[in-house]
Amino acid sequence: MSAEIHDDVDAALAGVADGSTVLVGGFGLAGMPFDLIEALIRQGAKELTIVSNNAGNGEVGIAALLAAGRVRKVVCSFPRQSDSYVFDELYRSGRVELEVVPQGNLAERIRAAGAGIGAFFCPTGVGTPLTEGKETRVIDGREYALEYPIRGDVALIAAHRSDRMGNLVYRKTARNFGPVMATAATTVVVQVSEIVDTGLLDPEAVVTPGIFVDRVVQAEARQLSVRGAR
Repeated sequence: MSAEIHDDVDAALAGVADGSTVLVGGFGLAGMPFDLIEALIRQGAKELTIVSNNAGNGEVGIAALLAAGRVRKVVCSFPRQSDSYVFDELYRSGRVELEVVPQGNLAERIRAAGAGIGAFFCPTGVGTPLTEGKETRVIDGREYALEYPIRGDVALIAAHRSDRMGNLVYRKTARNFGPVMATAATTVVVQVSEIVDTGLLDPEAVVTPGIFVDRVVQAEARQLSVRGAR
C-alpha cells in the first residue's frame, strides 16, 4: 500500500489526538521536521508526550511546541543546551515532566518497539538514578537493567526525498533518529524536500521502505541558526 501524498502540511497532521506520544526526529536542529511541528501546533493536540533527542532549541521546533503549552512530558537524552531556555523555564516551574534516557538506550528502546522486542537488558546507567526501581540482572558478571520499548502513536520525521510509495532517502546526518522512529509509530508522517515518481530513487539508497510510511508532504528545507531566535 502506497503512502498518502499530501499537498498541504496541515492535512498531513490531521487526527493527532490529545495525549498522544509523538516521536520527533532530529539531532538538535539537524533533521528536525519544522513544518510538521508547526502544523501540529496549529492542529491543537495537547497533553502530548514528546520523544526526541533534545528538548528544543531557541524558540523553534520542539521549543515552539513547548512554548505553546501542548506538551505534558518530554522523553529525551539532552534536555539542556545553551539555548534550551523554553524547556528550562517550564521544567523548573513544574509545568512539564522529564524522563532522561541515555542516547544509546533511547535509540535502542525505539528500535525495540519497531522490531517487536518486548524488553531488553542493558548496562548503561546501572548504579545511577537513571535505573532506580528497574529490574536488574547479572549476566556474565556484569549488572544490567531491564529497558522497555518506546512506541509512538505518531512519528514526525524529515527526509530528503521520497517517491510516491513513501520510500525515503535521507541527507547525511539529518538521518539520525528518522529510520528507527519510522518503524515504531502507528502513524508515520514525513516531510521531504522533494517527491519523485516511483522508480526514480536508487533502491540501494533507500533507508526507510515505504511500508513504514503513512503520509508524505513536501516542505521547503530550512536553514536555521543553531542558537534559534530570541
